[in-house]
Amino acid sequence: MAHIAAIGEVMVELSPFTNNTTDNREVMALSYAGDTYNTSVYMARLGLQTDYVTLLGDDPYSKQILQRMADENIGTDMINQLPGRSPGLYIIRNTPDGEREFFYWRKEAPARELFSTTEQAARLVAQLTSCDCVYLSGITLAIIGEASRQILLTALQQLRAAGVRIAFDSNFRPRLWRDKHEAQQAMLAILQFTDIALLTLDDELLLWGDDSVQGCVDRYKHTAVKELILKRGASDTIIIQDGQETRVPVPPVKNIIDTTGAGDTFNAGYLAARLNGASAADAAKQGTRCAGIIIRYRGGVIDKAVFEQELSA
Repeated sequence: MAHIAAIGEVMVELSPFTNNTTDNREVMALSYAGDTYNTSVYMARLGLQTDYVTLLGDDPYSKQILQRMADENIGTDMINQLPGRSPGLYIIRNTPDGEREFFYWRKEAPARELFSTTEQAARLVAQLTSCDCVYLSGITLAIIGEASRQILLTALQQLRAAGVRIAFDSNFRPRLWRDKHEAQQAMLAILQFTDIALLTLDDELLLWGDDSVQGCVDRYKHTAVKELILKRGASDTIIIQDGQETRVPVPPVKNIIDTTGAGDTFNAGYLAARLNGASAADAAKQGTRCAGIIIRYRGGVIDKAVFEQELSA
């Protein structure tokens, strides 16, 4: 069984749910989510030996997050808890037109201190060298800040030298960055140490003003990327390997409820298949299938039994 570790942040999620009150009180359901965490859950469900790397507090919600991971067979040995701290939080609201908007409280989240010292990074590198692959995202880059990004890049260089593959999803969120230039430089820097790049053309347009396939190829041809996967929603997924382009059709999905986490779930399906020996095209097919399941349900992480039943159908 292949072994992967994901680096990032898990947050407390509050989202509205239907209730029978008549005075318009807003009632919230509590859950936990985060882009690389969502991917970790589905990678573990798909059979990858999965660990998670983050920093949490010693509060009740951090303890619940750790228990959720244990329930999903996600390893937590690389997670440290900081006394007196608590995870970030976000609230989902539904707008009148049915869209969703997000409000965040994460500035004091412990995960922002990942790779804050070379000593901490060295300890993580020693643990991560046992993995076949390490996965992280642009959100991970954004929350840790510039100084920590430099320490992270050194750690990734050491891991690649030890034979560990690096997988990365840019997952560009403008509000997390000072400006586009900072984000562009950070993305290009990490792609110098990335083997598998799982990018979304919508993010490429936001970040670079160019969502053409050739534009992506030209932009990243001088990086270390060996597999460039371009996610395009309902359009064909495009894979670039050794200068060759492969297109993988995306079957139509009926009754779409919520696209939250679709890209995260695609990444899980792709990496689970790819690291266990599937071709890139077959891995993309599994990623597409997994994403097609979760967008028919609300939330980025759906019930485990429901996911497994849909997957086996």
